[in-house]
Amino acid sequence: MASTYDLLFVSLLLFLGMVLAFGLGQWLGRRRPLAQDATTEVPNAVNGAIFAVLGLLLAFTFSAAYGRLDVRRHLIVQEANAISTAYLRLDLLPIDTQPPLRELFRSYATSRAALYGDLADSGLTETELARTASLQMEIWYSATSAANCADCESTRLLLIPALNEMIDLVTTRTAAINSHPPTPIFIALFALALICSGLMGLRTGRTEQLGRLHSLLFAVVVSGLLYLILDIEYPRFGLVRLEHSNQTLVNLLQLMQ
Repeated sequence: MASTYDLLFVSLLLFLGMVLAFGLGQWLGRRRPLAQDATTEVPNAVNGAIFAVLGLLLAFTFSAAYGRLDVRRHLIVQEANAISTAYLRLDLLPIDTQPPLRELFRSYATSRAALYGDLADSGLTETELARTASLQMEIWYSATSAANCADCESTRLLLIPALNEMIDLVTTRTAAINSHPPTPIFIALFALALICSGLMGLRTGRTEQLGRLHSLLFAVVVSGLLYLILDIEYPRFGLVRLEHSNQTLVNLLQLMQ
């Protein structure tokens, strides 16, 4: 699992790489200036195409990251609704079987609300998921046993689907948390950013039309966007958080008390 320092380190590494690429391109441009009669139409077209590809890759990567963040928010709310529905349907069970099941549900809601806080530590996350799985089995067997009576057929028809949805959403939410773009996409983004910086430096060395300020601004913008993309991909760290959505589970737990 990534950390805040990992995200900052990757972004800083890209920034420094782009600055160095600009300096290298500028050095090469000064050593091999354009001839007086040389045309710049083809090189400019190629440069424009490469910069356009970088812009598209940044845009699509950002859009996909934000889409996954929105899905994770929606799943938290959806899971809270599923737990609430199953919890309310415990009223359909025989009265003497309800107290232990309600206690299990409170422990289950506590575990699910705590999952987001444990994402920074992969070991704690795995422990919490194991606890969730254990509580799922206890809730399932206790609920099905309580509903296994002659007069509980309608109860089973309402309670069992609610429990199924509640359990299935754990797998869906876990998969969403671990869903990230393939590493080659970020490698391509890094490579394109370095190439674009090198091309800027090459043009500067040959024409002296751009200065170091332009290269620094370009590096800051691209590396800053990369940090934001990574921050959205790993919303437990940095500026982008999921506390507001996770508060839905915390509020549900308070209602269960």
